[in-house]
Amino acid sequence: MNDRRVAVVFPGQGAQRPGMGKDFYDTIPVSRDTYNEASETLGWDVAAMCFVEDERLNLTEYAQPCILATEIAMFRGLQLLYGFDPDYFGGHSLGEYTALVAAGVLPFSDALIIVQTRGRLMQEATPVGMGGMAAVIAAGLDVQKVLRALGDLPVDLANDNSADQVVISGELSAIPEAEERLRASIGDKPSFRFIPLNVSAPFHSRFMGTIEGRFREVLQNIETKLEPGNANRVTSNFTGLFHSNDSSEIIGRMVSQLNNTVQWRKNMDALAATGNSIFEVGPGRPLRGFFKTMNLECQSIMTFSGAQRVFERTGVSQKQL
Repeated sequence: MNDRRVAVVFPGQGAQRPGMGKDFYDTIPVSRDTYNEASETLGWDVAAMCFVEDERLNLTEYAQPCILATEIAMFRGLQLLYGFDPDYFGGHSLGEYTALVAAGVLPFSDALIIVQTRGRLMQEATPVGMGGMAAVIAAGLDVQKVLRALGDLPVDLANDNSADQVVISGELSAIPEAEERLRASIGDKPSFRFIPLNVSAPFHSRFMGTIEGRFREVLQNIETKLEPGNANRVTSNFTGLFHSNDSSEIIGRMVSQLNNTVQWRKNMDALAATGNSIFEVGPGRPLRGFFKTMNLECQSIMTFSGAQRVFERTGVSQKQL
């Protein structure tokens, strides 16, 4: 890479797709080794689940480690082939764990176990069919208006994604009332859309609070393995700012991420203030559109061929394997 400052961001759950990462696995030995390491750590074939049609890929407990493994396999491949060495890191929800691994703060094997446990606990937090989520889309969204419309409903702001999109989360039975109130409040915008999401639980809402204590124990068990020296180059979804280099603070923020708003818009502000090149690495590219609302270019890498095109445009040649 050249002397430009570079930030990398990683998408979270919802970006998964059958076949993700297979071209990296087939082409780059370090990517293949990453999938093998994930399988050895978790005791099941991570690559097989990622590469074929498997219903479990849509279950939170399996989707989260599969996405993490794929993103790290891609990232390590880019490091090897193109000398990809970002200065700053960010990730949306689950993607924050990938960012911490990529920055060298959290060991990969421990992160795999953490996110699989996280996924299981998130699914167990509420009875099946009780929770729901929905995307609220409109140009120039006023977050305070959204919050006022939700009022006393058992529904929270889960993601502040961009100036044009937020996600709400809470009791499934209250989602229709939330839609009615939001239509009355901001539905006059021609671009207004309300899209229920196909999810199994109300993520990033007050209803995740039931698992906070158990998840804190999971993270505290690996606190001595953290290498927090680079944490101040990784954005926190909970605060919207960069992490501190204090292990206990990192753990506290990752626990709080479970049942609080993902402050992704603030994360983008923080990353944008540090440099002029932003790359999205993962099996999907939802984050690119969020940066676009800020008039920022985010180059997305979803496949090996896509990586070749991106780095050819930036004048970086591929190393021989």
